[in-house]
Amino acid sequence: MKALSLAIRLEWAVVAAAAIAFYAVAGSSWWLFALLILAPDLSMFGYLAGPRLGAISYNALHILISPVLLLLAGHFGGSTMATAIALIWIVHIAIDRALGYGLKLPSGFQDTHLGRIGR
Repeated sequence: MKALSLAIRLEWAVVAAAAIAFYAVAGSSWWLFALLILAPDLSMFGYLAGPRLGAISYNALHILISPVLLLLAGHFGGSTMATAIALIWIVHIAIDRALGYGLKLPSGFQDTHLGRIGR
């Protein structure tokens, strides 16, 4: 089980590295990257309304569906800004997964689809 967990974390680290490489090739601003890399974590403010709403708000910004759709829209629509934002968002999600942070369960912030985080 431990080897599987390590493999999954390594897989997400590769996704993060690939998204960073695509970002670098796209030639977007590293200032924008620095400004937005932690933006999805603002969704944690949802926890002020309780664990159920917190999990909903956190998960809404920590699933790949939205940034991948934004990436496709940016690429095919010719929007370098949309592409850049999508890649930053994907990097954020991938780093979270590589560190073992999963989607939140409504029972509490420490309960994730990857298991319990913290002590």
